[in-house]
Amino acid sequence: MAKARVLIPNGALGLGFDPAALARGVAASPDIIAVDGGSTDSGPSYLGRGVSKYSRAATKAEWRQLMLARAEAGVPLVIGTAGTCGADSAVDWLFDITRELAVELAQQLKVTRLYCGQSPGGVAGALGAGRLTALPGAPEISDESVRNCTNIVALAGVEQIGAALNTGADIVIAGRTTDTAIIAALPIMRGCHAGAAWHGAKVGECGAIATTQPASGSIQIDFDETGFTFTPLGAATRATPYTVSAHMLYENTDPFILHEPGGHLDVTAARYVALDAKRVRVEGAAWVPGPYTVKLEGARITGYQAVSLTLLRDRRYVENAADWAADITRRSQEKTQSRTGLGPTDYAIELRLIGLNATLGALESQAGRPAEIGVLAIATAPTEALASEISKILNPYLLHHALTDDEPMPTFAFPFSPAEMPRGALYEFALNHVMALDDPMAAFRLQTDEVGHE
Repeated sequence: MAKARVLIPNGALGLGFDPAALARGVAASPDIIAVDGGSTDSGPSYLGRGVSKYSRAATKAEWRQLMLARAEAGVPLVIGTAGTCGADSAVDWLFDITRELAVELAQQLKVTRLYCGQSPGGVAGALGAGRLTALPGAPEISDESVRNCTNIVALAGVEQIGAALNTGADIVIAGRTTDTAIIAALPIMRGCHAGAAWHGAKVGECGAIATTQPASGSIQIDFDETGFTFTPLGAATRATPYTVSAHMLYENTDPFILHEPGGHLDVTAARYVALDAKRVRVEGAAWVPGPYTVKLEGARITGYQAVSLTLLRDRRYVENAADWAADITRRSQEKTQSRTGLGPTDYAIELRLIGLNATLGALESQAGRPAEIGVLAIATAPTEALASEISKILNPYLLHHALTDDEPMPTFAFPFSPAEMPRGALYEFALNHVMALDDPMAAFRLQTDEVGHE
């Protein structure tokens, strides 16, 4: 009977996990250890720059524990979306960490890198050939906008992860993957139920989030020819039919359908049964094959920003902060256009009132009287120099601007000097499309290396 046991340490490398729970998973003799490398939750800048949003030190510390766990279990260790963005540079970043650790731990390893980066020219060619299809909410794209992307990645599925595992790698460092692919790949390779493989992978993609204690980290999923069994590894952590079934709604607009490369998962007929107080058994999901497409993500520079922060504590200014900010915005816009030559649509000035409505803006429904308000001024312009120039135009207003013309000049608090702080390039997501492939490996590349003590 086809079987596969997958150990998932946590929802993403860099978030931490319970060492005792991980040890339980290793002691249970898994067939593979699979962990996600992160996500695009923090916006497009990380993909645009091709860097991780997590610290190198934290990543190395956790990766060290997983490399030791892999050695003890004697099974492959696979990470998807390496470096939280999956760009080729992020894959190489984690490979360098792996190479360092292999020497420090005296491990001799075969490491396979799965590169998912796409050349802007190649994607522009696919657009011209009609092989790109927009997903709901996708931005309008053109040959020029695609070529302006600094990084484009294709989301790998089980076929690409399977190809990497077939190299005999001890460790697979994959670029951007679907969150489920690294979990579903081995069960599908071994002949387990395809619907169960994808369904269990979806439930387990974020580690213990599908349990009663989401922060507990490690879980174990056992796949077979009819379904899967979900087991939390935290000592006091439980899974229930509710916690397991609810995860189909996590980052997914449809509670029954999940689209993946080469088809979609349908859990309409899935049945969730509590085996005991801790484990849940699931059967009934179906895998529906379809055309082979991979999702594309891309980011490009859309301008440059500089920010300033000032603090209002005088009660009158706190109570009238919105009017004060609106007047500063109007005056600084007039001065920017007259002194820099920029048109009204060439730049942006935004003052966010922290403590009043900085998150929701006009949608804020909770009224209150804060003791102080932080005013975050954001200047966006076509160049870094112009963003800094606009930020400096804002400076005297943020420090001294009075509510009316016939009152003493106030002075507010800058917590930093200089008050203006360049943020560098501002990125935006530029692609939310799928690309049709005749060969699943056509958009991906593998590289295998031996690393270890020299």
